[in-house]
Amino acid sequence: MRVHHLNCGTLRPPGGALIDGAGSVARRAHMICHCLLLETDTGLVLVETGMGTPAVTRPREWLGAPFVRLTNPVAAESETAIAQVRLLGFDPADVRHIVLTHLDLDHAGGLVDFPDATVHLYARELRALEQPADARERSRYRRIQFAHGPKFSSYSDHGEPWFGFDAVRSLTGLPPEILLVPLAGHTRGHAGVAIDTGDGWLLAAGDAYFFHGQLDAARPHCPPGLAVFERVVQTDRQARLRNQERLRELAAGHGDEVSVFCAHDPVELRRSLG
Repeated sequence: MRVHHLNCGTLRPPGGALIDGAGSVARRAHMICHCLLLETDTGLVLVETGMGTPAVTRPREWLGAPFVRLTNPVAAESETAIAQVRLLGFDPADVRHIVLTHLDLDHAGGLVDFPDATVHLYARELRALEQPADARERSRYRRIQFAHGPKFSSYSDHGEPWFGFDAVRSLTGLPPEILLVPLAGHTRGHAGVAIDTGDGWLLAAGDAYFFHGQLDAARPHCPPGLAVFERVVQTDRQARLRNQERLRELAAGHGDEVSVFCAHDPVELRRSLG
């Protein structure tokens, strides 16, 4: 399996967030949308989609004015998942499967660019979209991003053991090397996506954490502004903190077997790119 690490969207929220790993604080932070394109024996698989092409041409409609004001997304068509798939020499129509950690706008916004792909996610996350528990959950998902009618394939979050997690190993139409791993907290049905590359495992942890320092077993840390944002957008605090602790244990105990990265940390993207 060949893995391509992509940045499918750059965000520049107000400064005060330590993101560069060098001890500096910028006027504006630098965050990314870390996605994967997988070349498998059965075709192309996209893990996460970024914000999508409409975020470039009509950002306030597609992403919502509050998100645009808060994050100051860079309008770069070259960063969209569909543009990067083409740049790698592939036909976007050949992306037949997409695996999502969750349905927030900066992860699912690009679904519209791959309308014929089957979209794999946890059933709890799909229920949060279709049957929101409250007004807060109702407001977090951008309905316009799903108006094209994505082909969802959803799964229970109970499965087989994987490094201490109950992972779903049988995703319909996908090779067994791709798993869903339950990491609830940020959203009701948030997941990680684990990939057996043949040279070790990757775990795309989505928004289960936001900053590489949070996986530091000796001294977990996160910039104050980012930590506040993390709390504001959480659905279940206890589950989020519990899963962060489990991710620290995974990184500490199995770091030679599993490479863990989150969705928005440019430091981790640079590490993945080597």
